[in-house]
Amino acid sequence: MSHDDLKRSGFKHRTRIAEARERLLAALTSTDRTESVPLGSADGRVLAESITAGVPVPGYDRAAMDGWAVRAEDTFGASDRSPAILRQHADAETDSAAPADVDSVPPGEAVRVHTGSAMPGGADAVVMIEHTEAVGTEVEVFDAVAEGENVGDAGEDVAVGQRLYDPGHRLRPSDLGLLKSVGIDTPEVYAEPTVGVVPTGDEIVQHDPSPGEVIETNGLTVSQLVERWGGQATYRNIVPDDPNAIRAAIQRDLTKDVVVTTGGSSVGERDHTVEVIDELGEVLVHGVALKPGHPVALGVVEETPVLALPGYPVACIVNAVQFLRPAIRAVAGRESPVPDHPTTEATLARKIDSEPGVRTFARVRLASDRADPDAGVDDTDDTDDASDRAGRPQAIPTRASGSGVLSSVALADGWVVVPEDSEGIPAEATVAVEDWEWSP
Repeated sequence: MSHDDLKRSGFKHRTRIAEARERLLAALTSTDRTESVPLGSADGRVLAESITAGVPVPGYDRAAMDGWAVRAEDTFGASDRSPAILRQHADAETDSAAPADVDSVPPGEAVRVHTGSAMPGGADAVVMIEHTEAVGTEVEVFDAVAEGENVGDAGEDVAVGQRLYDPGHRLRPSDLGLLKSVGIDTPEVYAEPTVGVVPTGDEIVQHDPSPGEVIETNGLTVSQLVERWGGQATYRNIVPDDPNAIRAAIQRDLTKDVVVTTGGSSVGERDHTVEVIDELGEVLVHGVALKPGHPVALGVVEETPVLALPGYPVACIVNAVQFLRPAIRAVAGRESPVPDHPTTEATLARKIDSEPGVRTFARVRLASDRADPDAGVDDTDDTDDASDRAGRPQAIPTRASGSGVLSSVALADGWVVVPEDSEGIPAEATVAVEDWEWSP
């Protein structure tokens, strides 16, 4: 169906989310730009190389306990009644906080060591300090130890040649510590995807709105989501509802990895974004079976994905999460599939209605008090089912649920997803509340 036909007829067909996402991702290619970054800036970045340990961790045999480094055979038969008597090595200082610097332990001698100390040559075990007693220049050992006991071997943590990470792995703080331990200070990572964010609309302004004007929020919100999801956003000035201006704005940002517009994605007389995308490239999807936000368009212009998000703030956010987030991950070379959002199990305070065939994102707030006055739920139920719900919070659908009501998202704790094959969720049902603002 042409864009003109769609304007005349409206959205008679809406593509399901999964199919729409598949079409978009099939048109994307991962960036081949890479860069070396210092570890202090590498958190959240995506590796562009495999990492293999070139050194062992630890790099030496070390004491795993405070005590005395010994030759295990010198302690055989030691017990409380018949301790083994060993000489303190000439350089051992039993009252020192630091272990003795000893190259080799002769037979019949012991060297004081602390947890993490390098094992002196010749020693193959450590007797814990509580199983010994230093008497003058001797050490009484009350417990026999086996070879290797209380000793951490070189490479015990990481062996030389061990494969640590593959390309596409997203680095976490713990990964950075491991990389540093094997001597890697500047890992090679994919360049962060660049995203041009273009807010559109004659009625939107940045400050001091007059009657009939509204403050621009979509571009700001989307730009910050891009940064959270591992991209570099360029937040553009507002573009009016003029095809020529929209065309110029999209063409300007075709040097980016992704272009996102907000507003003008529906089929009204002032909605020109989709026809511009169709003129410049290809519209993959226009109209998706989700609520709020079905008038979203996904397209490609000169091999650059262009996402036209709806102008209503909640609809814009829902579509950004469903399509822009996986697009950024795909361009960045991250592993698939996109991780699920963390969820909180809760009891639904009142029913959620949903249109069959449409995936609904119902905003809710969480409350631990089952007698919450806004819940509209009888708290006197003492059935077994009610007792099973003890300890779970309530999920209370926001009263203001329109797609243009930004506070319904900003003041919510998450949303409940109603699948396409459902006509809603009844009150008192157990639901999973998605924390959509979390990002891995």
